[in-house]
Amino acid sequence: MGFFKTSLLLAAMTGLFLAVGFMIGGQSGMIFAFIFALGMNVFAYWNSDKLVLRMYGAEEVRPDTTQPTLQAYYRTVEGLARRAGLPMPKVYVIASEQPNAFATGRNPDNAAVAASRGLLQILNREEVAGVMAHELSHVKHRDTLTMTVTATLAGAISMLANFALFFGGNRDNPLGFVGALLMMILAPLAALLVQMAISRSREYEADRRGAEICGHPLWLASALEKLQKASRQVPNTMAERNPATAHLFIVNPLSGERMDNLFSTHPNMDTRIKRLQGMARAPSSGRASVPTSAKKTPNKGPWG
Repeated sequence: MGFFKTSLLLAAMTGLFLAVGFMIGGQSGMIFAFIFALGMNVFAYWNSDKLVLRMYGAEEVRPDTTQPTLQAYYRTVEGLARRAGLPMPKVYVIASEQPNAFATGRNPDNAAVAASRGLLQILNREEVAGVMAHELSHVKHRDTLTMTVTATLAGAISMLANFALFFGGNRDNPLGFVGALLMMILAPLAALLVQMAISRSREYEADRRGAEICGHPLWLASALEKLQKASRQVPNTMAERNPATAHLFIVNPLSGERMDNLFSTHPNMDTRIKRLQGMARAPSSGRASVPTSAKKTPNKGPWG
């Protein structure tokens, strides 16, 4: 159901983009919009991961690192990737003091996960495992590519809608100047709503599947509780300058977001935590996929 909903929303986003092109310049405008969107998505497909990692000054964590915290972080990701049946992603740390994490990459063979130094400072190893399992779920189900395409289309719609005023008097424009002005306002808003809906849907799924990967829903629930409090107290200046990247993070890096409304890039945190707690109380509690060896020593976590 989650995949169907995401596909439907992506189709709506694409249709909206073509409609904006048509309303600006008729059939030729729609063709231009299609070529423009295709070019942007090809560029994003190959370069988005490098751009976002460079934007946040991410430093790769090597397997031979001698720093105990980074070594534990790397081994945790390594163990979780093995349990999830994924190739080992590249592991990064970002200098931000705001506790947060994200995943990027066009497919599981070219993926990367990144955690902030603030996150590694306030979470214990079980909680770090819960967070990174969430990020690996995004990788496993190619959410990183879905969200890259979504963000690219949303940005392109906003850019194209800004052209509406310049082409409002064009004879191929069926709207006229007033209609073009309304479209310039409403089209980016509609794109934003679709982007937010896709982002929130994928976050719920990543919580559930991440809990299944690590085998302990309460690890992630505990981490989210800590991240919810700390992220409100510590600003992320880079994310504030680049709000289009907010949907990548496990918790909203932008200030002032407190409710699960239409404009939120993330689901309400209390709702996410309650869902995970419900998984822990359920008979299977997300542990059906946990190997027998892990069940014997649950407190040691998947890195043991």
